[in-house]
Amino acid sequence: MGDSITYKLKSGKPNKFLNFLSGFMGMAVPDCLYRHRLPAMLAEARRRPDAEYIRNRVDYYIKLQTPFRIKDKDLVEKSRSWLHYTGRLGDYKRDMFHTAYYLDQHDVTRWFPKDFRWNFCPGDVYFTPEEPTIVKSRLLEGDNSNSVVLKLDKLRHFMFVHDSIPFREKKDMAIFRGKIRQSRVRTKFLEMYFGHPMFDCGVVGRNEGCPEEWMTPKRTIREHLDYKFIMALEGNDVASNLKWVMSSNSLAVMTRPTCETWFMEGTLRPGYHYVEVREDFADLPGKLRHYIEHPDEAEEIIRHAHEYVRQFQDHKREELISLLVMDKYFQLSGQK
Repeated sequence: MGDSITYKLKSGKPNKFLNFLSGFMGMAVPDCLYRHRLPAMLAEARRRPDAEYIRNRVDYYIKLQTPFRIKDKDLVEKSRSWLHYTGRLGDYKRDMFHTAYYLDQHDVTRWFPKDFRWNFCPGDVYFTPEEPTIVKSRLLEGDNSNSVVLKLDKLRHFMFVHDSIPFREKKDMAIFRGKIRQSRVRTKFLEMYFGHPMFDCGVVGRNEGCPEEWMTPKRTIREHLDYKFIMALEGNDVASNLKWVMSSNSLAVMTRPTCETWFMEGTLRPGYHYVEVREDFADLPGKLRHYIEHPDEAEEIIRHAHEYVRQFQDHKREELISLLVMDKYFQLSGQK
């Protein structure tokens, strides 16, 4: 079920072609200029008034405290939704995995010597690597210190919206559009609420084994904003729509997250930043009715969600945090 031209023009998502074009044009600037500027950038981060906040973010993304060693043997191992790479920064190539990950990692790694080695696992990572590894997403439970989080797949995950529709003027319904991705959470939700009068939900993309009646047309982001509630359900790892949903005037509704990204989903508070429902979804209609009947409580959660989102919208600070994460990774691996 391919996207129509009309949908692509109206989807509300950033233009991938223009983003990639900008990324490749930026690569015309020699990397040596970035490496020359790195000491000044790191020094600036430590002098800023928000230096403590930056340090806390860095320590959140890279929990490692003890030195480690990266293996000398190069490795490229590819799975359906992720790649594992061990080798030099300069040897990681665009054709190894998705272009978005190549451009995003290059934005950060170009500041460091090309012969530095790393473990890199781009894609939907729903496991903890055996070695300290740069990932987009990590599990929230157990010892996850080998998962070092970097801001990756930014175009898809870190987009925000301007929503001019007040919560009280939206439809008293919840909407869900997404791929099934063999997700137990998404499957359970659709089994219970497909066709329910309080829900506009369905599967988009290719049919990956779900009932045919679940397949529905895509909805633009603007069309999502007509609803009081937007389901943010985990697929392979995190719910990729959560960031823009929390920047809207709709309530994000989801089960407690099991994975997190640069968005630090593990720090989100249920009933404060989002509406949490049980994994069996039995309490879902009751939760929606509660916030329909108590819009002041809903608007309080939306205000808190907006405050949370704002911390990721300082582009300069986000860049500094990324550089400090990689700098700490290379220091602990004995390469600085």
